[in-house]
Amino acid sequence: MDKVPMTKQGFDALEKELRTLKSVERPAVIVAIAEARAHGDLSENAEYTAARERQSFIEGRIKELESVISAAQIIDPASLAGSTIKFGATVFLADEDSGDEVTYQIVGPYESNADKGMISTTAPIARALIGKGIGDSVEVVTPAGKRSYEVLDVQYR
Repeated sequence: MDKVPMTKQGFDALEKELRTLKSVERPAVIVAIAEARAHGDLSENAEYTAARERQSFIEGRIKELESVISAAQIIDPASLAGSTIKFGATVFLADEDSGDEVTYQIVGPYESNADKGMISTTAPIARALIGKGIGDSVEVVTPAGKRSYEVLDVQYR
């Protein structure tokens, strides 16, 4: 697996999720499977089937997180500088049509959260922004249609 860029906060969140899966979720599902087995015939036991499916999900997520964490390249945005947009940048934009202002931080794909203004480097708007600077105009094709933004400011914090 190639290196996966992420912030320290994103890395910490993945490690916390992994610890929870291993120390809380995995033992709980093992208990649930044992309880379901005690109910008898496994071929028609919905509790057993649901617990096994949950166990499969947990084990798959653990493997995924271990893989991502081992390939993580932690980048501290505060150590970066400049007016050119790159990974870790907090970008202040103005919608050129409506005048609305929005703020995004460009982060790795495993820590993106659009509701919190954290967009993945693979998102169309992030791909359009990378390499641009203050005052540049950026056109982005979104599911809602074509949007134009002006870059108001770029900060690394």
